[in-house]
Amino acid sequence: MRTPSSSLGIAALLAATSAWGAMFLVSKDVLRHVDPFWFTLIRYSLSALIFAALLAPRGAAPWRKLRSHAGPLALRGVTGFGVFSVMLLTGLAHSVPSHGAIIMATTPISTQLLRWVLDGVRPTRTTLLSSALALAGVVVVSGVLAPSNGDAASTAWGDAIAFAGTLGWVWYTRGATQFAGQLDVVEYTGLTVLAAWPLLALGALGASAIGLAEVPQVEGLRLSWHALLYVGLIPSAFAVLAYNFGVRTLGTVTGTAFINFVPVSALLMSVGMGKLPRG
Repeated sequence: MRTPSSSLGIAALLAATSAWGAMFLVSKDVLRHVDPFWFTLIRYSLSALIFAALLAPRGAAPWRKLRSHAGPLALRGVTGFGVFSVMLLTGLAHSVPSHGAIIMATTPISTQLLRWVLDGVRPTRTTLLSSALALAGVVVVSGVLAPSNGDAASTAWGDAIAFAGTLGWVWYTRGATQFAGQLDVVEYTGLTVLAAWPLLALGALGASAIGLAEVPQVEGLRLSWHALLYVGLIPSAFAVLAYNFGVRTLGTVTGTAFINFVPVSALLMSVGMGKLPRG
C-alpha cells in the first residue's frame, strides 16, 4: 500500500527528472558562450546561495555538521556536482540533448552494478531485466536510434565522456542514504554544495590557467544569463533537493530508476518547442 511519504517521494522524483530533462535543452545553447568548467561553477554558485538561505534559519547546527564532515561532504559534492557536471556538459557540447538525456537513463543500471561491486548486494535477474527494458524503452522514445544526417559528425566521444560523468552522480546518490542518520535531506544537499564550492572554484581557475577552460566573456554571459539563472536555481538547487528527498524516502535503487524519465521529459519538451529529436 502506498503511503503519503512514498507518494511525496514519487512526486519529488518526477519533478526532479522533469527539470533535468529541460536542462539538457537549455544547456546546449549556453555552452556556445560558457565553458563547462565555468558553467558548473556558475550554476552551483547560484544553488549555494539558495542552500545557504535555507540553512541560515537553523542556526549554528548545520555549520557544526559541515565542520565535522567537511572532507566526506566536499568529496561527495565535487564528485556529484563537479566531475559529473563538467563531464556531462563537455559531452553535451560534442553531442546532442537527446543523447545526454538517454545517457542519464543508464544510471539505474550503473547504481545496481556499483552496489554489487562495493556492497556485495547482487541485483536480482528480474531487477536487471526490468532496468534494461526501461532503458531500451527510453532509447526508442528519445529518438536516439533515428537516422541522422550523413554529414553529421559522430557524437561517440562526447557520449562516452558524458557516460563516465554519470558514475560521479551515482556515487553522490549513494551518499544521500549513507548520511541518512547524520544529516537530513536539506543538510545533505546544501552542505555538499557548500563544501564543494571552493574546490569547484579552484577547478575552474586551474583549468583556465592551463588552457583546459576559457573564462567566459561579458557578452557571452549577457546572452545566456537567463538560462544560467534557470539552471542554477531549478535543476541545480530545487531538483537536486527533490531528488535527494525521493532517494531518502524510496531508496537508492528505486530513486535512480526514476532517471529513466529524464529522456522522456526532454523529448516531450523538445516536441512542445517544435524541435524533433535526432540521433
